Amino acid sequence: MEQFPAPNIKQVIVMRHDLKMRRGKQIAQGAHASLSFLTRRLQNQSSINLADFSANARAWIMGSFAKVCVRCNSEPELMAIYTCLAIGPDDASRIDEVTGHLELL
Repeated sequence: MEQFPAPNIKQVIVMRHDLKMRRGKQIAQGAHASLSFLTRRLQNQSSINLADFSANARAWIMGSFAKVCVRCNSEPELMAIYTCLAIGPDDASRIDEVTGHLELL
């Protein structure tokens, strides 16, 4: 089996705080966002394997699944960051360029 280094790989999930969702709803929405990069590929292809992913995504899948939840305060703020809620998995420094200014959830 291919060995994967333990680089600083994470996924950031951005949630709108202004919607006043119950904590359980936030958790469910965050779980959906986190898995979307896998499920979208499965919906578009009949099968996938690790070779279909970047080295960073493979390291994340084979590693600790590090996730950080942050909040934004409006839809415009979310859209200014990205058009999706889950960012990554990728190198933490690349993700921090996009989400580093956001407050933890």
